[in-house]
Amino acid sequence: MTKLKLTYFDFSGGRAEPARLAMHIGEVPFEDYRFAASDFPEVRKATPLNQVPTLHVNDVQITQSDAIIRYVGRLAGLYPEDDFQALLCDEAMGALEDINIKIGASFGLKGDDLETARDALATGALPQYLRWLQKQLENHGGQFLADNRLTIADLKAFVILHWLSSGKLDHIPSDLIATVAPKLEEYMNRVAKIPAIAQYYANRGPS
Repeated sequence: MTKLKLTYFDFSGGRAEPARLAMHIGEVPFEDYRFAASDFPEVRKATPLNQVPTLHVNDVQITQSDAIIRYVGRLAGLYPEDDFQALLCDEAMGALEDINIKIGASFGLKGDDLETARDALATGALPQYLRWLQKQLENHGGQFLADNRLTIADLKAFVILHWLSSGKLDHIPSDLIATVAPKLEEYMNRVAKIPAIAQYYANRGPS
């Protein structure tokens, strides 16, 4: 039997959360290795690119979050088998990772520099991506982003949308999604009520 060990920070959310959710939903056994932020300098020394998440598949350590999410998504039955639906899933995943990267570029900034960078995101790139994502949702049936069912694209969208609306990102309005792409807020809340996801957070605490 394949042994899986997912390594990431000890909090709900972030780049490993969609993989955690996928394996929980699909009942895929794995070691959920979580570490404190203070331990990251030491943990990163044992990773291929000095970053997390990583996934050990038996003795092979895999890096890159989207590759990990796709792999465990296949194991969990949450990745489309149809080539075109897989393309739609991957397209959404790529756009969502763009959001991660754009916000990530503002980390480390402080004071006026942070406010200026985040204001630019909140009035420019983020509304553009959110409106595009809302349109994709509408074009693909209004319930899910691909394959007319829950896929890893929905899990990644759920995690990122929740983060954007959490109020934890300084200078990113918590009502941004409700303002520029209200159907995404409805979608996020609907995904949160999927029984396996609701149970996951009831046990783990909110993302």
